[in-house]
Amino acid sequence: MVFKKITLIGTSPESFDAAADDAIDRAETTLENIQWIEVDQLGVELATAEDREYQAEVTVAFELEE
Repeated sequence: MVFKKITLIGTSPESFDAAADDAIDRAETTLENIQWIEVDQLGVELATAEDREYQAEVTVAFELEE
């Protein structure tokens, strides 16, 4: 088996959990053969957002097709 990892950043005005869910939901709708997802970093955007924007950086690992 060979796996590939990519990094996604989900965002939400509500919470870190919602931001991680945003990234995971997108991964599930656009990638096949996802094996695991790791939450790497959490952050809050303050500079350009009108209100707080929670961010979750996740690493998605999926198996490459043969």
